[in-house]
Amino acid sequence: MNTETAAANTSDVTHERPSYFDTNIIVIGAGSGGLISALIAAAVKARVTLIEKHKMGGDCLNTGCVPSKALIKTARFLSDVNNSQKYGVKSASAEFDFSDVMERVQDAIKKIEPHDSIERFTELGVDCITGEARVVSPWAVEVNGQTITARNIILAAGARPFVPPIKGLEAVKWYNSDTLWELRQQPKRMIILGGGPIGCEMAQAFGRLGSEVSLVEMAPRIMIREDEEISAMVQDKFVAEKMNVLCGTRAVECRTKGNEQFLICDQDGRELEIPFDGLLVAIGRRPNVEGYGLEELGVTLRANNTIETDEFLRTNFDNIYAVGDITGPFQFTHTASHQAWFATVNSLFGQFKKFKADYSVIPWATFTDPEVARVGLNETDAKQQNIAYEVTTYGIDDLDRAIADSEDHGVVKILTVPGKDKILGVTIVGAHAGDLIAEFVMAMKYKLGLKKILGTIHIYPTMTEANKMAAGVWQKAHAPQKILGLLKRYHRWRLGKKPKNA
Repeated sequence: MNTETAAANTSDVTHERPSYFDTNIIVIGAGSGGLISALIAAAVKARVTLIEKHKMGGDCLNTGCVPSKALIKTARFLSDVNNSQKYGVKSASAEFDFSDVMERVQDAIKKIEPHDSIERFTELGVDCITGEARVVSPWAVEVNGQTITARNIILAAGARPFVPPIKGLEAVKWYNSDTLWELRQQPKRMIILGGGPIGCEMAQAFGRLGSEVSLVEMAPRIMIREDEEISAMVQDKFVAEKMNVLCGTRAVECRTKGNEQFLICDQDGRELEIPFDGLLVAIGRRPNVEGYGLEELGVTLRANNTIETDEFLRTNFDNIYAVGDITGPFQFTHTASHQAWFATVNSLFGQFKKFKADYSVIPWATFTDPEVARVGLNETDAKQQNIAYEVTTYGIDDLDRAIADSEDHGVVKILTVPGKDKILGVTIVGAHAGDLIAEFVMAMKYKLGLKKILGTIHIYPTMTEANKMAAGVWQKAHAPQKILGLLKRYHRWRLGKKPKNA
């Protein structure tokens, strides 16, 4: 589509293309995708304007990745204290105030804030504006009463927690992943609604902090995107930690009786009444596509309400791009950063060469205990897509370092092309799985097979040896039996002729 006529072809309202632009790129949203877009543009000396209406760093810094991992760390420490006997310590105890724990979370955010701050990005050459942006044409954005024109616009407005239409929800005290961090008094009884990554992470964290946790999931099992036995490993851990896991259970209504609050659920036609002091709604996120001009301009949305983009991350306007949660297909901080490179480079240099966004090797992790990390296909995906595969597994309970650390649980599960060492996908369950997966991400990205991993020296004793051990399991299963038979005969021959009287 020609940029000069883009608006005329997609909207009833036509807009005249300016003869001069104030800036090369306007970026809307200062989360991961927006920050990286602005950073790349400034690095190649383009003029870039970054507009953020709330806080620099977006959800990841302020209400997502950073605060949740800080809370998980404290919860993990308390779990280790409560399970000190497995480390040879007869007893251990820890005293804490929940408000201090939540203030530590805020301290972590404050320490990272300078990385994403207006001051830093201004020094790097980005024009940062705090205010609500409104796209008024394919080349213009209004903010704080002024209109700024740009050759290109990158939409990086992120997403927000989805709030389900549960009857009576407005009458009880509930939280989502944005508002949870306001808590300073720990709920004695906590319901987590949603068994995805956010729900599972927070359920275990609050349980380890001492709340009585009920995890309510409508699907047949938690972590539905993972293979069945993988999610079962996590669920078994939750149950062992006295968490009430309710799968196949649909939230219907919130009720109050006196000072008590209840969540009413339907479980196979049976009504459950679960009392709670705190309710966390964690059942997904909605892209921020309303309220800043996209509807009026005529930016095309998909059926799931994300912005439709092509393989170069362009919208139906050639000069308007979208990255991150606002377009998908993945809602990960690192994917938004990945997309930002393609969107920025294509917007600045697309007249010379355009680059297709590459989603072939996208890793992710759920930071429960045990952690679950994945890249590429799992068995569920392969079966749905009718892709032939072989499975290799290595039990981390066999690994020396895991045993030494009392972390001897979990698995490395690898899918390969039948008869070959080409990796189709890997799932790792266990301590530090999110770190261990990196080796397989690189191997898949640069088309290195399991033989290359097996031939790479790994430090002993480390958890990373699990990757090499798994590659060794594959190699053993694919050993050339005929050649080994011949070698056996050869080595016997090399022993010489056995004396008759021996």
